[in-house]
Amino acid sequence: MSRTTDAHTGPASTAWEGRWLRIRTRGSWEYAERTHAEGKAVIIVAVTPERKLLFVEQFRVPLQQRTIEMPAGLVGDNEGEDTLESAAARELLEETGWQAAQVEVLMEGPTSSGMSSETIAFCRATGLTRVHAGGGDESEDITVHEVPVDEAAAWLCAKMAEGYAMDPKLWAGLWFVEREPDGSPVNPQ
Repeated sequence: MSRTTDAHTGPASTAWEGRWLRIRTRGSWEYAERTHAEGKAVIIVAVTPERKLLFVEQFRVPLQQRTIEMPAGLVGDNEGEDTLESAAARELLEETGWQAAQVEVLMEGPTSSGMSSETIAFCRATGLTRVHAGGGDESEDITVHEVPVDEAAAWLCAKMAEGYAMDPKLWAGLWFVEREPDGSPVNPQ
C-alpha cells in the first residue's frame, strides 16, 4: 500500500522557468524538470581498442569546481528526431573525438529522484575510432582522459583525493565496462 499523501499528488504548477530548466511544485514537493527532450540524458561507457576507458574533465558551474565524468549529454540537443543512441554517439564524438560503430542502451533511470524528473540512460559505445582530439563544442573546455581499464577505479580515487568532484554514477559505469545490467559478462565484440 502506498503512503503517498495529497501533499505529493494533484496538479503540478510552475514556480519558475528558464531556457533549459523549470522548477515545479506538486503539493508540498518542489522539483526540477528539463524543458526539452522529455528530460532525458545519456552517459557513455566507452573503451578504446587499447582498452582505455574514456573520461572527461570540465569545470561545472553549480559545484564551482572541476569534475571527472564519463562522456555525457542531453538528448534533444539537435533539432528533429534524437534517440538515446544518436545522442550518445554525438556526445561521445563531440567531447572525446572518438566515433562509435555501435551504441547500445543498457538501462535508463532517474538521476536524482527526489530532486529532478530527469532520467539518464547508460549507453555502451563500441567499435571506437579516433576522429579528432575532442574537447567539446565552443561553449565547453573539456580535457579528455584515457585511462587503462584495470587502473580506472584507482585513478578515479586519486583524482577524488586531489579535490575533483566525482559523480557516484562513475562506479556504475565501471560495472558496465565488463558486465551487463544483470551481472552477466559482456560478450567480446
